[in-house]
Amino acid sequence: MSVGITASEKALGKALQAARQNAGLTQQELCQQADLSYSTLAKIERGAIKTPSVFTVHRISQVLGTSMDDLMGAVVHTAPVSKKPIKKMSKSGATFVYFDINGCLVRFFHGAFTRLSQESGVPSDQIESTFWHYNDAVCRGEMTMAEFNKILAEKTGLPTLDWSKYYLDAIDVIDEMKSLVEWTAQHYRVGLLSNIMPGLISEMLSNGSLPNINYDTIIDSSEEGVIKPEESIYALAQQEAGVSSDEILFIDDSRTNLMAAERMGWKVLWFDDFRPAESTDRIRTALEF
Repeated sequence: MSVGITASEKALGKALQAARQNAGLTQQELCQQADLSYSTLAKIERGAIKTPSVFTVHRISQVLGTSMDDLMGAVVHTAPVSKKPIKKMSKSGATFVYFDINGCLVRFFHGAFTRLSQESGVPSDQIESTFWHYNDAVCRGEMTMAEFNKILAEKTGLPTLDWSKYYLDAIDVIDEMKSLVEWTAQHYRVGLLSNIMPGLISEMLSNGSLPNINYDTIIDSSEEGVIKPEESIYALAQQEAGVSSDEILFIDDSRTNLMAAERMGWKVLWFDDFRPAESTDRIRTALEF
């Protein structure tokens, strides 16, 4: 995937060159540490690459000890974008709405952990601790579901284990949000942006756990290799939305994820799954046009 900054390659190149020089690195040193070819870096710095990879820029920013927002924030936020057809624009200027899945469209945690605890005799807090220890790696696609299932089976003492089945059996659809997403899709372009394990989104679309609409784009962390709140996943999501940063409204239950999106110039709203009716009312108000 690449970043939609076709009119501002030189701006990115200059920002990258300045950050590299401030870090006291030569081009060769940066290439070695970022696992990047010299020719690629040289072309980016002089603005010769039309659409540098999001992931390349992310690796460079990590080596330089800076953020993607510092390197390309001004570029992403101000450069012309290839606009896709819009439906409505809210009073606040939003034309595209991204929804998180876990904690916004469905709940699952307690039911899945409780069932595993009952079947294995292992306290649910120990199972949950193991889950969260490996969750990011699986959601980023660094660990396969088979590897994760093996670890969880060993922890619980079960001969075999299919976490996807426990997850899918336990999820509880948040009805208020299902209705809201369906309403939103009638008026706005809509996408999903989720940290999630491989294969779960397709299963949830198939069994009706997720609203049955034509999503304009789905950003699945396990397929993209990045997770929220990493900056590169927001840059990728913005590119896929095909709109400027200030036209995106992002709904998530994690304040950390929302703050990262806000730094990219997105509009954000926190969803409280303990008060779904109140939260959906706030979202509807934000989407008035």
